[in-house]
Amino acid sequence: MPEQQTIPDVRKSVTVAATPEHCFAVFTERPMDWWPPSHVLLKKERAGLAFEPGVGGHYYEWDVEGNRIDWGRVLAWEPGRRLVMTWRIDANWQSVPDDERASRIEVEFIRVDDTHTRVELAHVALERHGEGADRIFRALDGPSPGETLELFAKAI
Repeated sequence: MPEQQTIPDVRKSVTVAATPEHCFAVFTERPMDWWPPSHVLLKKERAGLAFEPGVGGHYYEWDVEGNRIDWGRVLAWEPGRRLVMTWRIDANWQSVPDDERASRIEVEFIRVDDTHTRVELAHVALERHGEGADRIFRALDGPSPGETLELFAKAI
């Protein structure tokens, strides 16, 4: 059996003027306010994005015709503290139907002081995407905060 390549985690962070509870709520209740518009799995125009609250829930998008694609499943749901979910894409940025080849996205909301929170987002276990996963790493790796957290900070 060939040895599986390990790809480094990609970690980004941003500090915003809001409480961890508010940050968690914006992240999970208002994804359309911060989700990069280029991050789309659907073939038709996206109509919305949503998180199903709680462990086992899905986060997904749907199009104007009502078609839905799951981005992944929630593994940890700790309001105001932490969110962990699977990321169901392949090395060509296409949807995969289950978590067998999914990596994880881990988001932590860390109180800096009474009015600021550091939001840390990590893409981990990228090697699970299989052949070509190094392309995903190269696309994600770069200066912090990255496009997603930059848009999230603006939404706050």
